[in-house]
Amino acid sequence: MSNAVPEGFRLLNLPRNPFIEANGPLYGRLEGEQFVMGFLCQAKHCNPMMVCHGGMVATLADMLLLLRTNIQTRLGQFMLTVSPDVDFLAPVKVGDWLEGRAEVLKPSGRPLADFTPGRYFADA
Repeated sequence: MSNAVPEGFRLLNLPRNPFIEANGPLYGRLEGEQFVMGFLCQAKHCNPMMVCHGGMVATLADMLLLLRTNIQTRLGQFMLTVSPDVDFLAPVKVGDWLEGRAEVLKPSGRPLADFTPGRYFADA
């Protein structure tokens, strides 16, 4: 458990949105061309067992894919997630840092056709 935002991550300056505000704060950094997004798990992100709610992890994955695709393709527009697939390998607990990385494998230049797998790592 880290209980701290890792060096180099900055608070993301996203458009004001009640959903993002309720689920943040979210952080990001660029590592060369790679965008990395993360958050520090707080009690508000957890289910009754005090483990990060799967819906929160899926939300982060969805946002990471949108942001990464826009950065890599320079598309600069809102995109929709059509068919997410999320597998959970281990729990994320309060105080854990969770960060994700994604790669656009098949950029299309259209808002619905990119194929972008991503991975999240707890206390990476």
